Amino acid sequence: MGEHIDRLMTQQQVVEWTGMSAAWFEMSRFKGTGIPYVKMGRAIRYRTSDVQSWINDHFISTGI
Repeated sequence: MGEHIDRLMTQQQVVEWTGMSAAWFEMSRFKGTGIPYVKMGRAIRYRTSDVQSWINDHFISTGI
C-alpha cells in the first residue's frame, strides 16, 4: 500500500550511474567506506536510495 521498495542494483549499474570506476567500488568496500551495500552470498548489490543519498551528500554548491 504505497510502500516504497528500493531497487537493488549491481556494481556495474551503479558504475554507469555514478561514473565512478569498478576499482573504486571494490576498494571502498575493502576499506569500509563509500556507498553502503547489501551482500547476499557472493553477490554485492546497492540500494537506489543509498546511491542517491551518497550522491546528494557529495554535492558541492558553487554559490552561483
